[in-house]
Amino acid sequence: MTDVSVAEGDLIARKEGSAGVIRLNRPKAINAVTLEMFHDIDRALDAFEKDPAVAVILLEGAGERGLCAGGDIRSLWESSKVKGDLGKVLWRDEYILNARIKKFPKPYVAFMDGIVMGGGVGLSAHAAHRVVTDRTKLAMPEVGLGFFPDVGGTWLLARSPGEIGTYFGLTGQTMNGPDAIHAKFADAVVPSARLPALREALTNVAPGATSADIGQLIASFSTGEKAGPVAAQQAKIDALFRQDRMEDIVAALQRDGSDFAQATLKTLNEKSPRGMVVTLKLLRLARTSRSLEECLVREYRAALEVFASDDFREGVRAAVIDKDRSPKWSPPHIEDVTAEMVAPYFAEIGADELKFP
Repeated sequence: MTDVSVAEGDLIARKEGSAGVIRLNRPKAINAVTLEMFHDIDRALDAFEKDPAVAVILLEGAGERGLCAGGDIRSLWESSKVKGDLGKVLWRDEYILNARIKKFPKPYVAFMDGIVMGGGVGLSAHAAHRVVTDRTKLAMPEVGLGFFPDVGGTWLLARSPGEIGTYFGLTGQTMNGPDAIHAKFADAVVPSARLPALREALTNVAPGATSADIGQLIASFSTGEKAGPVAAQQAKIDALFRQDRMEDIVAALQRDGSDFAQATLKTLNEKSPRGMVVTLKLLRLARTSRSLEECLVREYRAALEVFASDDFREGVRAAVIDKDRSPKWSPPHIEDVTAEMVAPYFAEIGADELKFP
C-alpha cells in the first residue's frame, strides 16, 4: 500500500493494488463529511488521476453503519447562527467536487452500503459505477431541515422515472437498494456479504481497465434486482405528484384517501412548507436542464438563501440539536408561501455565482 498525501484521520486515501481507495473515516458520525474532508478527497483524486498505476477509484465508508450520513450539519448551523460564511465556502467546494466526480476520467466505484444521505449521495450517486446492497438506506431528507435536495440531487431526482423523484425529493423517504436502481441513483445490487470479494477483485483489475470492464466485473457479483417496494407504487405516485404546485399535490393526496396517500400526507405535514415549494420548483427546472453543472449553479443560489433563513436554523435545531422533532416553520402552511418569498432562492448572485474550474 502506498499512502497518498492524506493522513489517516477523517479521510484515508491510499493505493491498494491497482485501486485508489478513498475511505470516509468518521464512523461514530456515520462518516458525515466536513469541509476538510472534501478538500482531502479532491487532493486524493488529483494524485490518483495522475498515477498510471491507478486503474480504478473506490469510495467506501468506515464502520458498519453506512457510507455517509451527509454533511456536517451542526457546523453549518453554528455558522448560520452567527451569519458566518461556512455555507458559502463548503457548498461551493462540495458542488465543484460533485461535478468533478461525474466527469472523472478513470472508473469511479462507490460502495453505497448502509446509510447514504445528503452529502454522501453527492459523493456516490454521480459515480460511474454505483453499488448498493441489501443494507442500503438511501435518502435525501433535506426538506425536513428547511432545505432541499442539493449536491446535484435535483439533477438526479429529475431523471428518475415518472414522478418517483418528485416523491422522494418532497417526502425524504428512504430507498432500499433495488429502489435506488429504479430511481437511477444506483446501478447494481451486490449482497453486502459479497462486498469484500468485489473489493478484492477491484484492487486487482488490470491497469488500463475500461469503465465497461469494471461494469462487467460488478455485474458478475450483482443480484440483478432492479425495483423495490416504492417502484411498485409508481402508477399511484405518478398520478399524485404530477402537479407543479404543492397545493395541488396535497389536494390530490387528500382526494385519493388511500393508506399510501394518507401516510404520504402525514410525512409532508412534517416538512418545511417553504422548503417543499422551493424543492418542487428546483425539480421542475432540473427537468429541462442540460447538465449537472446547470443544476448545481441553481442549487448554490438557493443554498445561500437557505443558509440565511430561519427555517434552516429551526429545522436543524429540531432534528439535530434539541432533537424534539417539533420545528416551528415560517410560514407554517404551504398556502402561506408566496412568490415573493420564493423568488430570492432563484435570483442571480453576481460575484458569488458558482463557477467550475
